Amino acid sequence: MTVPRAEAVVLAARHLNEPAPARSLVTACRTALDRSCSVGLALAVNAAQAQRVTLAAAGPLAAPGEALQLDLGEGPCIQALDQHPPVLVADLHHTDTARRWPVYAERALACGIQAVFAFPVLHGPPGTGRAGLILTVYRNRPGPLSDAQRDTAHTHAHAADLLLLTALASAEDDTTDAWFLPSDAVIHQAIGKISYRHSVTIDQALALLRAHAHTHDISLTDLARAIVHDGLTLPDLPRPPAPGHH
Repeated sequence: MTVPRAEAVVLAARHLNEPAPARSLVTACRTALDRSCSVGLALAVNAAQAQRVTLAAAGPLAAPGEALQLDLGEGPCIQALDQHPPVLVADLHHTDTARRWPVYAERALACGIQAVFAFPVLHGPPGTGRAGLILTVYRNRPGPLSDAQRDTAHTHAHAADLLLLTALASAEDDTTDAWFLPSDAVIHQAIGKISYRHSVTIDQALALLRAHAHTHDISLTDLARAIVHDGLTLPDLPRPPAPGHH
């Protein structure tokens, strides 16, 4: 599926100056689909460890849908992050779905989610642990998305990627802060920003965070708060070796 870059650029520009650009974008995406759909947007940094930060959620199914995959570490978003193509699950009742994600399917259905469609925007080859955005559509009835709906979701996902890259390149603290929801997971939020900004893996981002905290005699939590809430940018330190490298 190819998204015309111009279309995503125009869409991103439409939401660029909103107070909460992620929330504005996913709300617009939900409106462009239909009211049976809810839409979540997450910054995901590691498929295997299911480390991700939800940036926005619109509709009654989005928040529980996002939390469920984070808690369980399985589901369409995790697979999309790992393999790159969109993961389109038109019916969570289907036997194949229950076999692939047994716990997720059962709990999602209990939340009223009957179909899930995950659209990733990732940079780098599959399996590298690179950060990326995933826009997920949750629906309260089974059945596939139409071609037009798939194009709509895909275009909004690419527009979100452009918006986030613009925010991370901006010197205005309020612009980047607007993307991240306040939560107790401030260290994971900081790791996500470092991974995305410096194009490093989650393990390398954590190592950079720890090295900077140790050098400046500051706690990880205080440093993470400065990165997430005060716009602190870490210097381009030499990248640490990959885990297991000697």
